[in-house]
Amino acid sequence: MIKKLVCILIVSIAVLITITSKPTLAFGPSSNTIYKGIDVSEWQGDIDFKKVKEAGIEIVYIRAGQGFTYEDEKFERNYTEAKKNGLKVGVYHYVTARSEEEARTQARFFASMLTNKTIDCKLAMDFEYFPGLTKSEINKISLAFLKELEKVYGEKTIVYSNAYNASSTFNKEVAKYPLWIAQYEVSEPENDGTWKSWQGYQYTSSGRVNGIDGNVDRDEYTKDILLDKKVTIPPVEKPEYKGEDRIVYLIKPGDTLSEIAQKYNTTVAHLVEINQIDNPNLIYIGDKIIVSCNCNEGKKVERTIKIKPGDTLSEIAQEYNTTVKDLVRINNIENPDLIYSGAILRVC
Repeated sequence: MIKKLVCILIVSIAVLITITSKPTLAFGPSSNTIYKGIDVSEWQGDIDFKKVKEAGIEIVYIRAGQGFTYEDEKFERNYTEAKKNGLKVGVYHYVTARSEEEARTQARFFASMLTNKTIDCKLAMDFEYFPGLTKSEINKISLAFLKELEKVYGEKTIVYSNAYNASSTFNKEVAKYPLWIAQYEVSEPENDGTWKSWQGYQYTSSGRVNGIDGNVDRDEYTKDILLDKKVTIPPVEKPEYKGEDRIVYLIKPGDTLSEIAQKYNTTVAHLVEINQIDNPNLIYIGDKIIVSCNCNEGKKVERTIKIKPGDTLSEIAQEYNTTVKDLVRINNIENPDLIYSGAILRVC
């Protein structure tokens, strides 16, 4: 009798867990035709795409840029070399918008970088870092970006997301767009049913491919990620943006928040606030953080210079395509007519 009661209790608990738990399901590709792929950015340096092609890679997704103004330093080279060596090309943009209007502006900026380029795959939205935003805001921003992008370039788009956000953050409206999912060290990606299948699967961030020094994201792509035909993006005017851009920085070995803050002309306190960092002395290699700079039109600080005898702020501003006003502001100069030979000056 006791054994029977125990068995009944165990079965009841199992049923209760089944009823109350939200299922997490492995789900598969949208088709059985799979292409070997990678996704790259300036972080991979100069890539030998001939060797990449010879290694069996068929599709490459390339980062165009991020935010309102930042163009990936290797985008043009990566696009040209990948096309020259016969790879199918997709392009993605790292979104940092914090409102629907900002999302639409970033979508137009993304499209403007692709003017007259021929694309083989659906353009991708990479929106994965949203400190301070509610789920409702995240989904509204996502939809605004995706809809505006399809409007200005006239073709289908795709959502890049890690497995957690695909299951717990994005809603059914966003899930009407196909999914490129990232999840590592599993045989199949997991999802709670928001999406029914994937068209892209990023299965590691530490892949190795001939032609690339160091690690690279490895992916599988289905035939459905390809556009019905090669599309040449029509001319799109670059939107004017006068505000502060949000640049995403990849933390490297040896980095500290104080060094990052100095490089981007901001403060540790500001980095902690906008990234909601619990411990400023504890940051992790490979993590991404948003850095805000105060340079003209949101551009990051390019360099520091040493003031030479005879220099004036107006001459320096002209040489570095900035303004005396911005030099005074970002360097906290009290008297613009009084600068000292040998002093270090930040320029944009």
